[in-house]
Amino acid sequence: MMSNRHVLITGGAGFIGSHLTDVLLERGFRVTVLDDLLPQVHADAECDEEGWPVYLNKAARRIRGNLLDEGVFEAALPGVTHLVHLAASVGVGQSMTNIVDYTRNNVMVAAMMLEVISRGDHQIERMAVASSMSIYGEGEYVRPSDGATIAPPMRSHDQVERRDWDHHLGAEVLEPVPTREEKLLQPASIYAVNKRDHEEMFLAVGRALRIPTVALRLFNAYGSRQALSNPYTGVAAIFISRLLNDQPPLVFEDGSQRRDFVHVLDVADAFAAVLEDDSEIWDVFNVGSGRPITVREMAATLARLLGKNIAPEVLNRHRVGDIRHCFPAIDKIEKRFGVRPRRDFEVGMEELIGWVQHVRRPPD
Repeated sequence: MMSNRHVLITGGAGFIGSHLTDVLLERGFRVTVLDDLLPQVHADAECDEEGWPVYLNKAARRIRGNLLDEGVFEAALPGVTHLVHLAASVGVGQSMTNIVDYTRNNVMVAAMMLEVISRGDHQIERMAVASSMSIYGEGEYVRPSDGATIAPPMRSHDQVERRDWDHHLGAEVLEPVPTREEKLLQPASIYAVNKRDHEEMFLAVGRALRIPTVALRLFNAYGSRQALSNPYTGVAAIFISRLLNDQPPLVFEDGSQRRDFVHVLDVADAFAAVLEDDSEIWDVFNVGSGRPITVREMAATLARLLGKNIAPEVLNRHRVGDIRHCFPAIDKIEKRFGVRPRRDFEVGMEELIGWVQHVRRPPD
């Protein structure tokens, strides 16, 4: 048992945070959850009289507060030995219009937390921060003729307006391959820039203070407790909601974009493994399933699991900021922490469907 280990999870009442709370309590950690219970995140959940979602583990200590408010973070720190920073404004599209809010909530919050930690009045001995696959921009590719690795820039406006979806180098169409952590970062949204910044901020300050720090670059997490009325939730939950409303999932481009969908409990296991490790480390790791799927295939799979004879509506148009392909190489985290994804995609999607059906009425 590790009852002397006490973890503070910012954003701990949310989708990933609540599952991580369960996993860490099972592994013998004491857990404090710090969350401001934002309605955009928690509107679908059944909540108690104080506004906390009823699924949040009752064994966790709870603090309701906004990390931007003076003294909130400091007040949560006594006795804390491990920090997991999950709290963030999420959503690529919304970040491109709410630029100040996103930068304040993501970058400035990280800055304020790290400044408090830099003063030294705490017992934190390990930190883990949630980063995002969005910081890569486009994924990694190879040129078929010689196998050369390519990190292409975003497709031009002219190219996507021609509905020429794939990446080319000369006459060759590039082949997508698993994206490694060493790939050049090319964030294409304010959200992605924010995530890159706060990943690097935590690593820089953690190293300077000799507090081991790990950033986990999460791919498309899915599972129960996802917010469904939030337009910036996962595409799987959005597709399920459309199908339950007898509407076709809306698929941009030609639907052949490849993505990686990782079960939330595999994400929680990755964080837990990082926290249980005792070595000095300052590094980044991908967290994904390692099994890419096209967006169109995912829509068809969900329709089949739901018993709906509804084909996706392929829009054949580009959504600004969308990338073509990105899915992770996951061997680095397995070699370093022994972390392997264990949840089957279809079983996990059936669980997500059950969660969506449990919500009062799935929003369209």
